[in-house]
Amino acid sequence: MANDLDRRFDEELARVIGPGGRLVIGEDELGRAIVTNFPATLPAFFRTFAALNGANEAVVAGDERLTFADLDRISEVLAHGLAARGIAKGDRVAIAMRNCPAWIVTYMAILKAGGVATLLNGWWEPFEMEHAVQLTEPRLIIADPPRARRLQERCGRYETVSLPIDEPVETAIAPLMKAADESSALPELAPEDDATILFTSGSTGEAKGAVSTHRAVTTGVYAYSTGLIVLKGLLEQEGRPPPTPRTLLSVPLFHVTGEVPVMLNSFVVGRCMVMMAKWDATEALRLIEKEKVTYFVGVPTMSLELMNHPERDKYDLSSLSDITAGGAPRPITHVERLKHEFPNAQPALGYGLTESNATGCANFWSSYAAKPASTGRAQKPLVEVSILGAGDRKLPAGESGEIGIRTAANIKGYWRNPEATEQAMTPDGTVRTGDVGFLDEEGYLFIVDRKKEIIIRGGENISAAEVEAECYACPSVAEVAVFGAPDERLGEVPVAVIYLKQGEALNGPELLGFLDGKLAKFKIPERIIISAEPLPRLGTGKIDRRALKAQYAH
Repeated sequence: MANDLDRRFDEELARVIGPGGRLVIGEDELGRAIVTNFPATLPAFFRTFAALNGANEAVVAGDERLTFADLDRISEVLAHGLAARGIAKGDRVAIAMRNCPAWIVTYMAILKAGGVATLLNGWWEPFEMEHAVQLTEPRLIIADPPRARRLQERCGRYETVSLPIDEPVETAIAPLMKAADESSALPELAPEDDATILFTSGSTGEAKGAVSTHRAVTTGVYAYSTGLIVLKGLLEQEGRPPPTPRTLLSVPLFHVTGEVPVMLNSFVVGRCMVMMAKWDATEALRLIEKEKVTYFVGVPTMSLELMNHPERDKYDLSSLSDITAGGAPRPITHVERLKHEFPNAQPALGYGLTESNATGCANFWSSYAAKPASTGRAQKPLVEVSILGAGDRKLPAGESGEIGIRTAANIKGYWRNPEATEQAMTPDGTVRTGDVGFLDEEGYLFIVDRKKEIIIRGGENISAAEVEAECYACPSVAEVAVFGAPDERLGEVPVAVIYLKQGEALNGPELLGFLDGKLAKFKIPERIIISAEPLPRLGTGKIDRRALKAQYAH
């Protein structure tokens, strides 16, 4: 039986999408729900919502403050600057920068110029950058100085413009503005045109480029906006209208969480983004107090660091009304602690993928307190969640199988990888998540396992196969197995079990030294265990990761 919050949510949602409501719901060619009265392409999205929320403060970055009208105006000129450089419809333009105002206006301008915003992971090492760049072949790379230097090591043949991002945004983007002709026409775009490429670590190793259309990205945004519109309606019914929304932008913009539910959703709801260049719990506490931040989202590690911070009581955090987590499981014990430590803020949890533009499930407020082990219900009406059995048959409540997400927000496929696309997508437009779970009678999703060998360390996906491949490159290593071990702060961390070649001598620190510079820092194993015996194997001959995990992951 639905709880009171779910019942009220569903009633308010019915009003929002019903006759005369704010959203009009239609269907795409696969019969998936879409919003038909909101813009379906990102240039129209930016122009529409920047006009509606033009005077609202949009970005705070140090001493710089920009409104939504500022972002739209600056990005419009920059789009003409990119067009003058020869950027045309369908060209990939890569962004390799830390969070800053220039990142946001560059992203907007690429899309307004008809380009495909290709979001490089700013934490990658040079060889990882090289793989993504060679895969997508961007016409132009826009970077900050540290990442420009990293790119130069391995990607020197691709044109790269380094921006002085610590300067005010219009000064920072000046290198891209030569010959900008604002009288020229920018290309017309359709909802089915490619909009973004984000990178995702799969179980097979090297990152794949997940391609989204304009329809997919905007649908992902509207899935989040719909939820906020409904919750705002519930608060107004109770005579508690929410304060002007302000969010701490503490997650990287090259991640789907930073891009879709935080950045793009802020345009729809007129929410100010208080930017952090990198995560620092002390700085986060200072900014929450100074800027009266109402909404905090990050991996569970971040809210745990806020709770555990020795100087937390020195800051006024009463403005916080919501503390949301995504990107990794949140330990159940954290839920009660959050309620106790932040009595004015209600915890929430989300579940989604890069492949679904962050959409999936949401669990919030009293429903989260009632079912803290669940990632919540599907984000209605734009998202369907099912449990898939053999032959993609949908399983009934209570039965475990692979979790499927069906939404028009799903990616079009993987860039130049039709085999991986076919494996990930069903004919009806459902993404196979690789996660195993079940739905209860009320539609709440419970994740119980992962089919693919992915380790989620503080919200960062790590391919066990990729780490193993780099370990095998060490001449002393005969066998290796990498798996995730539970970690109170980060959710899980990679652990490597190594069996050496006969006659070889190698210790953990020596192997860590070998891996340094070959893998991004977050992928380096937290522990290395040298086994005196060959690693156990399954009947198929494969190394038995599960047995090793049971033995060592504690």
